[in-house]
Amino acid sequence: MSFKIKSALITLVAILVTSPVVFGSAEVERSLGKPNILFVIADDWSFGHAGAYGCKWVRTPAFDRVAREGILFNQAYTPNGKCSPSRASVLTGRNPWQLEEAGNHWPLFPPGFKSYQEVLGERGYFVGLTGKGWGPGIALNAAGQEREMTGKPFNAKKLPAKPTKGISAADYAGNFADFLDAAPKGHPWSFWYGGHEPHRAYEYGSGVAKGGKKTSDIDRVPACWPDTEEVRNDMLDYALEVENFDLHLDRMLAELEKRGLLENTLVVVTSDNGMPFPHCKGYAYNNSDHLPLAIMWPKAIANPGRVVDDYVSFTDLAPTFLEVAEIEQSASGMAAITGRSLTEIFKSEQSGRVIPQRDHVLIGKERNDVGRPNDEGYPIRGIVKGGKLYLHNFEEDRWPGGNPETGYKDTDESPTKTAVLATEGVPGNKHLFAASFGKLPADLLFDLKSDPDCMTNLAGLVSFTDLKKQLFAELKQQGDPRILGHGRIFDQYAYGKASMRNYHDRIVRGETIIKEKAAD
Repeated sequence: MSFKIKSALITLVAILVTSPVVFGSAEVERSLGKPNILFVIADDWSFGHAGAYGCKWVRTPAFDRVAREGILFNQAYTPNGKCSPSRASVLTGRNPWQLEEAGNHWPLFPPGFKSYQEVLGERGYFVGLTGKGWGPGIALNAAGQEREMTGKPFNAKKLPAKPTKGISAADYAGNFADFLDAAPKGHPWSFWYGGHEPHRAYEYGSGVAKGGKKTSDIDRVPACWPDTEEVRNDMLDYALEVENFDLHLDRMLAELEKRGLLENTLVVVTSDNGMPFPHCKGYAYNNSDHLPLAIMWPKAIANPGRVVDDYVSFTDLAPTFLEVAEIEQSASGMAAITGRSLTEIFKSEQSGRVIPQRDHVLIGKERNDVGRPNDEGYPIRGIVKGGKLYLHNFEEDRWPGGNPETGYKDTDESPTKTAVLATEGVPGNKHLFAASFGKLPADLLFDLKSDPDCMTNLAGLVSFTDLKKQLFAELKQQGDPRILGHGRIFDQYAYGKASMRNYHDRIVRGETIIKEKAAD
């Protein structure tokens, strides 16, 4: 036996012995040389708020570097602008309306849907996370045990001092270093960095007092809010938290370079939904679902520095990760994936529109947070195509931001929310209240080029027949219960920890509650 072969065998044996996860030797051997995956997701960060997009009041050098050395996407969308269902789509490659309970916020994640991280862990990858993974909600397997949907947690390290009261004490980058130390040498890994920022609550005035910002730095206040000092300060406090998230990404990239791992690491940076402001997070407008996205992979992305205008969905991420890991979808054990791998864009050298078929995305929502009788949701489906956003509202009599008597609880509390609520009876400004908290018609159409904040409904002036027809046809093909006449099921799924666990126990006991509800 030659020295080289003997050395290779010794290395392989060492990997098998020292790995903290039990893998079959065949899986380990097949995984060697495959790319690492670093998935980076902020909590409530809107499209456009990064230097790479030309924003001056949010500084994001790490995100800008990923865009500069990889690809910057202009048309990336989550199918649902709320944490749990958005992250569920990332993990499964399916739209929320295809995920039963997981189509809601604060759900019990159905045991039958595997995540890409679980699959990678089964196929020779070392998987882990720091910060916020999937959630909020409960993820249990069929035996009632907690699932590691996004990998083994690495959360031991904390910052010596928090930058502001609202920013997490987690040392995300330090925890990533711990993960890399634990990963078997020469072994591929997949890591999920889920920042808790810029989720509320913020330390009011911190953007100015601790970030050195000025309210005059903001070039444009969205048309859905009043332009006041309180609103501008709220925006700057949000910006400071985005910058904290980006700072940890910068340290992670430096750590990869130091260890010689950056070249063969696929780095994906995005957010789960839009900023936690009225008319954004939790709604179904452009500012809710349109998100930042930059991807780098020095070893494999052709012609880095490109800006791509193809429409891409969060459902495209899981199939991308499976493909680069050389795992066939049909052999993954995951439910049928709706999304389409992004590797075809990686391999192209084009900017602008790359794949002609990527000309639209679907979005929607069901139940987000409490705020309506019986915790009812606000069902919407929509399509973004050709610079237009068409939305269909299935419950015209419900309040989109939650009921007035609850304080519109389906919208996060904030200085900006207070400012918008104050416009309700103000001549010349009451349209701001109506846009975020007033009841909506069945059909809405917006021109995103001239009206990115979705303030002017064109449904009564411009035909939307083709968009609605395409939307409903694709939803029917995807088995959406809302289109098939069983939409009530989304309102009947359990909400809250106690009720979710009881609901799960009933399923384990063999009760047919899901079938009974689906037949309503």
